[in-house]
Amino acid sequence: MVFVVQCTMMCTVTLKQDVAGRNQSASLRRGLAVLEYIRDHAGAGQGLSLTRLAEATGMSKSAVLRLTTPLVELNLLARDRKNGAYRLGHGALRLGQAYLATFDLRTVAAEEAYRLMCEVRETVHLVVYEPPHVVYIDKVEQEPMVRMGSRIGSRAPAHCTGVGKAILAWQGDELIEDVIAAGLPQRTEHTITDGERLRVELARIRQRGYAVDDRENEPEVRCVAAPIFDHADAATAALSISGLTSRITAARVRDVGPLVAQAALRISRARGSTR
Repeated sequence: MVFVVQCTMMCTVTLKQDVAGRNQSASLRRGLAVLEYIRDHAGAGQGLSLTRLAEATGMSKSAVLRLTTPLVELNLLARDRKNGAYRLGHGALRLGQAYLATFDLRTVAAEEAYRLMCEVRETVHLVVYEPPHVVYIDKVEQEPMVRMGSRIGSRAPAHCTGVGKAILAWQGDELIEDVIAAGLPQRTEHTITDGERLRVELARIRQRGYAVDDRENEPEVRCVAAPIFDHADAATAALSISGLTSRITAARVRDVGPLVAQAALRISRARGSTR
């Protein structure tokens, strides 16, 4: 009889702990939902009222107040003393800075680069933009295939590479004009050396979402590339596949282009881009 009572008590305690754990998890999710809504909808210098937060999240005002109190205490949220409006606090900035301080593009892109290489069976490059050049910072290639001559740390002009054009396409007009004014050296007979042709090409890239280097940097080599955006939605890097024109035909470009663009987009989102 004593054993049965003890088991019943233990089961009751365990059940209460499970319920409490689920309640805490649900509260955490709702609190984060409020935080995300403020992040996405509180304009610069403005905040969101308790009434609007309640309406937007489908919660009561008392529930929103209860959920935001610890967030305000941790400075993830700040509340205006005059009108009670909520906005992001300086704790959110410190959290973002801590994330960026530990961020490494190669680490974040490694899985996507390897997956893309396995999917298309071609060499994958990762570059960053250092105007007016791109710098190769990582490379994934399949051993049995023809090895590309690119080296980690090497530089190439932006205007004649797929990765460079993918980045240039999302730069401001002033920067593009600076690149054109500096000259467009010819690397092969297919290199775009005319400013107007380059402007048209960049517009086409923006429309379809990926760039093509059609033997413009190296003879008999095609490259399909897409931009990688950072947390400020600036195109600062690019991902590409490269191979001989006999393997990457014009018809195949149309198939692999979207795959490269999707991989680059996933990396961008991992960097904090909202695209």
